[in-house]
Amino acid sequence: MSSQLTDEELASVMPSELCTYATPIPTQIVSSDEFYPDPQNERQKEVENRLLAMADDLGGKQGLDRRKFFQSAAGMAASFVAMNEVYGSLFDVSKAEAATPAMAQERANSMKDQMIIDMHTHFLRDDTRIRSFVNQRNAVGKAGWNASLAEKEQTIEDLKYGNYIKEIFLDSDTKIALISSAPSDIEQDWFLTNEQMAEARKKFNAGSGTNPRSKRMMSHMIFTPGQPGWLEKLQAGLELKPDSCKGYTVGDNTHKDISRYPWRMDDQKVAYKGYELMVKAGIKQVCIHKGLFAPGVEKQFPNLRGFADVADVGQAAKDWPQLNFVIYHSAYRHVGGSPKVALAEFERTGRISWTSDLADIPEQYGVTNVYGDVGQLFAQTLVAEPNVCAALMGILVRGLGADHVNWGTDAVWTGSPQWQIEGLRRLEIPEAMQKKHGFKPLGPADGPVKTAIFSGNNAKLYNIDIKRTMQDHKIDNVTKWKEAYEKEGPARSNLRYGYVIPNGPVDYSVFA
Repeated sequence: MSSQLTDEELASVMPSELCTYATPIPTQIVSSDEFYPDPQNERQKEVENRLLAMADDLGGKQGLDRRKFFQSAAGMAASFVAMNEVYGSLFDVSKAEAATPAMAQERANSMKDQMIIDMHTHFLRDDTRIRSFVNQRNAVGKAGWNASLAEKEQTIEDLKYGNYIKEIFLDSDTKIALISSAPSDIEQDWFLTNEQMAEARKKFNAGSGTNPRSKRMMSHMIFTPGQPGWLEKLQAGLELKPDSCKGYTVGDNTHKDISRYPWRMDDQKVAYKGYELMVKAGIKQVCIHKGLFAPGVEKQFPNLRGFADVADVGQAAKDWPQLNFVIYHSAYRHVGGSPKVALAEFERTGRISWTSDLADIPEQYGVTNVYGDVGQLFAQTLVAEPNVCAALMGILVRGLGADHVNWGTDAVWTGSPQWQIEGLRRLEIPEAMQKKHGFKPLGPADGPVKTAIFSGNNAKLYNIDIKRTMQDHKIDNVTKWKEAYEKEGPARSNLRYGYVIPNGPVDYSVFA
């Protein structure tokens, strides 16, 4: 098993690691093998061109080549300057920040201690059959583009666990992360087993030197309603003391074509038996993958359409007030589809499928235990159409409340999450959009709304004492590793992991 994309689709894409320019933020849609990426559109190309021009101009004045400029705080600021110039004033940034390294670095330093709790991250198991990411590294090595990759066969350990730690904890301001996974009807094709997630959590926390009360790493336990023996497997997984549970209502999301056990959250005869075991075990958070099911995906898998939306969320939440239901990706439908579709829908109706449906649930069902994880909703729309990103954040905050929107990045599929962190820090909903749709402003990077999203809401769900945890983190090994890492100078790769539609010649020097 290598990919959900067809042979024809794979022939028309290339690994995103081979993109010509390693810009601080992506300038075109990057997909996993879960959906076919859209080609770079005209406005994304314009952002890229403006960013390259600033790298040559401003970077040149700073004595930096493009790569070094893009790794700097000034380069990150330049990315949002370019976005503002193309999409309108959505981001809090000035060209002076991009032109003045000291100013950019001062701002970055002022933000680096901000508590960021990312409860949606991934890497892959060593013996995975999902070979797309490993194959692209082997190809790079064998082609001679990077001699170090040619010295031995690449493994998931080379690519994923070590790379995961680097990009999450060293290349971003993330302080606490939760390891997630995805199940399959074929056991070998789980991203990580429940045991592997628990072991990775144990391994990292032991090495981090952190006080056990302030652990750096948490983990999911995946449950699979309807699969043979699923309740026994759930019980075994609960004995691993997971921090929360996660399920995919479409069943086998990796092999949608053969998914045999889709399920509904409000199924009293199936799912409710699992919730009962979770409550008995003391679990309070149930994370559910929803959305990422654009019309094109529905056309391929019409049998799963009724399990991908949020029609089953409200009743489950009402029946199980002991549990908090965190809907991953906030059920955003249009990943894998054109951002123009989502923008047109919003301009026409003031709604965006199926995120608006999720935001309606608290009022419709009178519940307070439904949360929205931003996930790929934020990662994709920030790049594809930031006005849609602003609208989605407005919809979520207005409907769920600022205290029910949770930070999660789906990294490392989209590379180090720092560009997403910077995106939310700087993003503001345009005033005209606020007035027309009754949205409240997101406010400053360290204001009450963004602080709640970045850390406060996850801290509440996972019983994290932020003040105590920040004190404990100051003296642990992760802080020491990062201090040593930063002394060597910026080394953020700005790579993303997945596929893009090629746009022109490939610059293999990024692997030198």
